[in-house]
Amino acid sequence: MAGTQRRGRKIMMTPEERDAFLTEQRTCRVATVSPDGAPHASTLWFAWDGTALWLYSITRSKRWSDLRADPRIAVVVDAGEEYGELRGVELSGSVEFVGEAPRTGEPCPELAVPEKLFARKNFGLDAMPHDGRHAWARLVPESVVSWDFRKLGGPGGAGS
Repeated sequence: MAGTQRRGRKIMMTPEERDAFLTEQRTCRVATVSPDGAPHASTLWFAWDGTALWLYSITRSKRWSDLRADPRIAVVVDAGEEYGELRGVELSGSVEFVGEAPRTGEPCPELAVPEKLFARKNFGLDAMPHDGRHAWARLVPESVVSWDFRKLGGPGGAGS
């Protein structure tokens, strides 16, 4: 992954912590750019394979339309309620579309792993149910920034 985190090194997640966090979390917030330049934010379920964030989006959504016109994206995955519990990861770059759109289940070796991960995490299934309304976008991040306020050791943090 390109891009080096310069600030917040004290609260930055290690690569192992980041991978574990992205593997366990279910929901991300996605920011796209509309053709008129306006930002658009939405939520999605995702899968993380250790290298790429896989987004499964409705193809008739504004998000999908925005990404088709301009593949640049920023994604935030976060957790925590109290200040000392806050943690998250921001990933940004450009998406690539993988498989048919909408996805109907045609053989696509590139999707074997992400579909298995996604189906297990979100549906408790071993195989992906295809509804003919969603499709896959893959983000191999150009930049990754992470934070884990529990490392600060204050109220609600690791040192309390």
